[in-house]
Amino acid sequence: MNSWINADVLTINKWTNNLFSLILKAPIEPFHAGQFTKLALYDKHDLSNRKKIQRAYSYVNAPSDKNLEIYIVRVLNGKLSNLLYNLKNGDKVFIKKQSFGFFIIDEVPDCETLWMFATGTAIGPYCSILKEGKNLNRFNNIVLVHAVKYHNELTYLPLMKTLSQKYNGKLKIQTIVSREKHKKSLTGRIPFLLKNKILEKKIGLSMNVQNSHVMLCGNPNMVKDTYLLLKNDRNMQKHLRRKKGNITMENYW
Repeated sequence: MNSWINADVLTINKWTNNLFSLILKAPIEPFHAGQFTKLALYDKHDLSNRKKIQRAYSYVNAPSDKNLEIYIVRVLNGKLSNLLYNLKNGDKVFIKKQSFGFFIIDEVPDCETLWMFATGTAIGPYCSILKEGKNLNRFNNIVLVHAVKYHNELTYLPLMKTLSQKYNGKLKIQTIVSREKHKKSLTGRIPFLLKNKILEKKIGLSMNVQNSHVMLCGNPNMVKDTYLLLKNDRNMQKHLRRKKGNITMENYW
């Protein structure tokens, strides 16, 4: 049974009016980098039923870190995200003792270049994977692509740059800002940048079935559209345990 346990709120980093990170401490069971958990609070408007409002969120921290970090977008009229945003240091939140998901590096087959695509808060799983650093030596190149609407949403860019230095050039970072111009960032949607090979030209690496594996995490429309593009234009297939492919996907709602 995957029970709810209490997590202590250590810090709340409010990056923008809509983006924030919770730093928590809780005796969860060991997890794999890239997995997600569930957080919950009681519905303040229905305390008589003691009903929990719960949502799934990925870890940003490496499994070896002592504190847990969750990156969250505050949704307009969202029941849980607004409650979480207004928590204070010292408050408690429910968290699942065991973690979920197979969006982990051990599920990715060997290849020359591993491409990691994220939109918004879906950068979290990749931060966890890269901070942990296990089982990555089988890739010659790793490309981390983070797409946001506005440049002030590149919350974890300093961490991404630090990780790039840690990997001594093996990890390449590319940001995409869709609704304004930003120095060093590309502009446009991921499928467009791939279809026209703008991203590959900027990075200096090619993406094909012979040399690449693609991880897609984020907005369901991005995941779906990018998957269809890669399938139709590059002959890439979804990776399954029973059938090796080139694409691993996870939606962020």
